[in-house]
Amino acid sequence: MSLPAIRVRGVTKRYGALQALAGVDLEVHQGEFFGLLGPNGAGKTTLISALAGLVRPDGGTLEVMGHDVVGDYRNARRVLGVVPQELVFDPFFNVREMLRIQSGYFGLRHNDDWIDEILASLDLTAKADVNMRALSGGMKRRVLVAQALVHRPPVIVLDEPTAGVDVELRQGLWQFVRKLNRDGHTIVLTTHYLEEAETLCGRIAMLKAGRVVALDTTANLLERFATHTLQARLANPQAGVALGGRADEDGWVAFAFDSYADVEPLLARLREAGAGLQEMQLGEPDLEHVFVEVMQRA
Repeated sequence: MSLPAIRVRGVTKRYGALQALAGVDLEVHQGEFFGLLGPNGAGKTTLISALAGLVRPDGGTLEVMGHDVVGDYRNARRVLGVVPQELVFDPFFNVREMLRIQSGYFGLRHNDDWIDEILASLDLTAKADVNMRALSGGMKRRVLVAQALVHRPPVIVLDEPTAGVDVELRQGLWQFVRKLNRDGHTIVLTTHYLEEAETLCGRIAMLKAGRVVALDTTANLLERFATHTLQARLANPQAGVALGGRADEDGWVAFAFDSYADVEPLLARLREAGAGLQEMQLGEPDLEHVFVEVMQRA
């Protein structure tokens, strides 16, 4: 069995009274597109910072491609590229200069051919000589992706990479990241756009209060936790609520069901209760329902 791209064992981190990480155990396989999800304050960014060597854990071990993040920091950092959540940049340089400086941090000279390829892939060629201060928020985020890639790391961590990015830029970014994954790069993604995680990630870990509360393939999580929904607009919404539905302000009532064989009996009960069915929609299970269910159970 090949070496894990990332191995996390019993990692803890406390900031005063706050337990940011409470014994995290996690493995990400080489070549995976892995999702790391959780509400704000769950410990995702702390875990990423620990992987990048920016935070020293209180206990446990972290390895990237077999290199201990604390004991073998230099090699662990060489095989990892991190796109941070914050827009951090030097306002005194243009895009190409920023990428050359980043290359220098890893001892890479004459890296312009690879820089040109990254710029083209991220649609930044026209912005190569533009000062960082003059770029839009979406373009700055693309430069952060480029910075994470200048040393060709086999493992790439994306911390909320599409926050504040418009739809067109987002689609272009995901097209490029998918290509990286097909080429063998391991991708770890944190995002609050759960539809992105559902589409892109083969496996997902969910964190809450510094602990892993769910870890499985995306397909298995959808099968285990998500249910189908029937949205019904009713003349008498209270009759639907009495049958176990959840009403909203517009007269729609949502019912959860496990299989399509449950729909006909449900409609019959609504009819018998005099609910007055006016319109209905059937919804497939999605990761948002899974996420809410897992967080409530945790």
